[in-house]
Amino acid sequence: MSDVAPGASGDEPVEDAPTPGSRIVLVSRVGTAAFVATAIAAVIDGDVFGLVAVAVALVLFLIGCVVFLWAFGIAVGRSRTDAIGIGGLYFLQGSAPRAVQVALLVPFGVQVAVALVTAGLRPFTSLAFGVLVPMFGLAQAGLWGARYGHFGPRFDDEKPGGTAPSK
Repeated sequence: MSDVAPGASGDEPVEDAPTPGSRIVLVSRVGTAAFVATAIAAVIDGDVFGLVAVAVALVLFLIGCVVFLWAFGIAVGRSRTDAIGIGGLYFLQGSAPRAVQVALLVPFGVQVAVALVTAGLRPFTSLAFGVLVPMFGLAQAGLWGARYGHFGPRFDDEKPGGTAPSK
């Protein structure tokens, strides 16, 4: 058996490695699509779709709360060895490849925009619950960051004993 990685010798085709956390990205997109569809339907006919939009917004918010805490728990465990910051964890700043960052923060941005626009188009209605939905998108990004994000070491190994906090 060769120690050369597949495709490294140039004579074998290189298959694209699956992106870690692709299910998280998919869940974020599906949740965003459900929210956008129900919010727009509720703007068009609030009597028919208003309760559906509220139900979707509340379910996404509750899922977002659970996933947010789950991601935080994972990050706390990793923080023993990794220097994890809030920007890197929930906004993937410097901790994720650009494609993953875009794939998770664009749905978050869409959720914020749709929530504000739909609530603004029909103020003082059930569409106000939509402002809770961005918790879902932020939590998905946080879960990706907590599970797959790359963070620097928490301790400098240059110091004797390797216990000095990194800067």
